[in-house]
Amino acid sequence: MTKEVAFITGSAQGIGEAIARRLVSDGFAVAIADLNLELAEQVAASIRESGGEATAVKLDVSDREGFESAVRQAARELGDLTVLVNNAGIAPTTPIDTITPELFDKVYHVNVASCIWGMQAAVSVFKEMGHGGKIINAASQAGVVGNANLMLYSSTKFAIRGLTQVAAKDLAKDGITANAFAPGIVKTPMMMDIAHQVAVNAGKDDEWGMSTFSKDITLGRLSEASEVAGGVSFLAGHDSDYMTGQTLIIDGGMQFQ
Repeated sequence: MTKEVAFITGSAQGIGEAIARRLVSDGFAVAIADLNLELAEQVAASIRESGGEATAVKLDVSDREGFESAVRQAARELGDLTVLVNNAGIAPTTPIDTITPELFDKVYHVNVASCIWGMQAAVSVFKEMGHGGKIINAASQAGVVGNANLMLYSSTKFAIRGLTQVAAKDLAKDGITANAFAPGIVKTPMMMDIAHQVAVNAGKDDEWGMSTFSKDITLGRLSEASEVAGGVSFLAGHDSDYMTGQTLIIDGGMQFQ
């Protein structure tokens, strides 16, 4: 029996890597798509050594043609592509007076345009393979409520929730669902850097920076990447087949919906 294939962006580390490893344990073959090919190859090799099926693909998610090429490469190498996880993103701290046209373009291309390019590529392959599929986009707790000092990042994550809803409506007729997941404060290198920059901007230490984000977590602790991956596992699997256009919030109770 041919394994279903999941293509996961930004999966050479952090949340993306945790998602890839969880989906392998769920029975998927995975494409580790990342700008850092060396790191992606290490993750893919580690998965193969553990008995899983994985390939590494170099990808700049802001490059539309590159995205199309990477998805098709993964389908050629692994087979039956059924899941796209648009996980990659960047999160610079952006106090309002620091935002430049260049920074705006970079963050919106990496965080928002990438989701559109990924959906275009995946939908094309799903249709060629004669079946539907699942699109899973990374939003954020910061895309549910605006976060201080994160003007660009937060607004891109609101945008992702919107484009996910539009995709759900547009693609339902093709048997394709579109959902998003919204992590909270996860112990990843990116999150630690955000906390550090917020602290620097305020003239405080890193512990203060992290506390500005974590003080409102109902469960009283930061998230592990594996806990976010558990939510994505549900969205990628068949238990969520009757769910589309939704944002699954996995933030320890920072926001209630």
